[in-house]
Amino acid sequence: MKKLFTRLLSFFNAIRSRIAFYPTVIALLGFLFTFLTLFLEEHGASGLLRKNFPSLIVNSGDTALSVLGAIITGLISMMVFSFSMVMVLLNQATNNYSPRLLPGLISDRKHQTVLGIYLATILYCIFIMVAIDPDAPPKDLPGFSVFLGILFTVICMGAFIYFIHTISQSIQISNILEYIYHESRNRLYKLLDSERNQTASFPDTDSWHVYEAKKSGYFQNLSIANMLDLCEEIETKFHVLPIKGIFILKGTPILRSEKELDDEKLDEILANFNFARKELVADNYVLAFKQITEIIAKAMSPGINDPGTAVNAIDYLTELLALRMLKKDSSIINRNDKCLLKLNTVDFKDLLYNILVTIRTYCSHDLIIIQKIGVMFHYLLQQEQKEDYYKDIILSEAKCFFSSALEAVETKNDIETIKNYAENLKIKLKTD
Repeated sequence: MKKLFTRLLSFFNAIRSRIAFYPTVIALLGFLFTFLTLFLEEHGASGLLRKNFPSLIVNSGDTALSVLGAIITGLISMMVFSFSMVMVLLNQATNNYSPRLLPGLISDRKHQTVLGIYLATILYCIFIMVAIDPDAPPKDLPGFSVFLGILFTVICMGAFIYFIHTISQSIQISNILEYIYHESRNRLYKLLDSERNQTASFPDTDSWHVYEAKKSGYFQNLSIANMLDLCEEIETKFHVLPIKGIFILKGTPILRSEKELDDEKLDEILANFNFARKELVADNYVLAFKQITEIIAKAMSPGINDPGTAVNAIDYLTELLALRMLKKDSSIINRNDKCLLKLNTVDFKDLLYNILVTIRTYCSHDLIIIQKIGVMFHYLLQQEQKEDYYKDIILSEAKCFFSSALEAVETKNDIETIKNYAENLKIKLKTD
């Protein structure tokens, strides 16, 4: 039963980010609501409404069919326009910012909900039209259902106005950066909360039994609770080898176990690994650093040439790095004061290096970016750090960054500015 639940949870995590998920669910609810209104019609809902609010009831079958037909036609046009706007947003985000932004933008529930409301209303009106007999007397017409169709159309118009507002906000890079920042920050907060009762004591796993992945995909998530239950059940410990977010090839080592596992238990354990073909910031905070770094590089490219966007992105990057320094490099999960599970994570050194190597490559010639990165180094050194060696990592990367910047600039004033930033951090640069 637990294995089935895990598979269902993995399936839900895989489809919830797809653009058709919420529209399909809402449209299905609209279809089911049709049968509810027809059931109410059989119990006199139209007669009750006709008696109390006669002006709201359509008393002609032909008029009811014309009204519902016009509603369906108009809503289909609105839905096509809204879907086209979503495609424009995705195309602009790909060309101007980063292709990695697409999964997060596609999974935006606001846009999916609006499309779902359109579909639900269209399906509702279609099936109500089928139930209308144009030659029936007024008392036998589903006036209540037609009135609800008109009411739902008014709701769709409001949703369309809301959609235009949200789509105009979504294409702004400042809002995209803020969305990425909040998603990553929330994920980091969850990880920091889970580390409060962790201990760094875990045995060496080099001699443990190694097991390989049976399929390929991005390692998106892991069911921690189920893994801990299996550790206690089998009386063993696990070391999860891949870092969350990386692409795992079939046949590569994925798990180490203190005790040898049979095929049945191995399948049960591997069912807790959630693989996907796309990445989401809500599941892996490291992706946020990649996305923001790519936005910086794209903004500084000759085709875009937008240093203002790069500066704003560095501000968000600085805040996330400061939050990341509160987290340990190792991730060990305890239960009942026992170390049962070890997870490999991206350490701070690799994270900072991967960020700055991209910025050095594409932005070391721009003094504005150099100054902003200098401010970032100074700020990070003043923040609380979970590990003492984080400071040495920052200083080492700062020295490498400023040395690269010196090679990229030529004017005397720029060289002096870079040296001043390095001296403020007590870094000695080699100069000719």
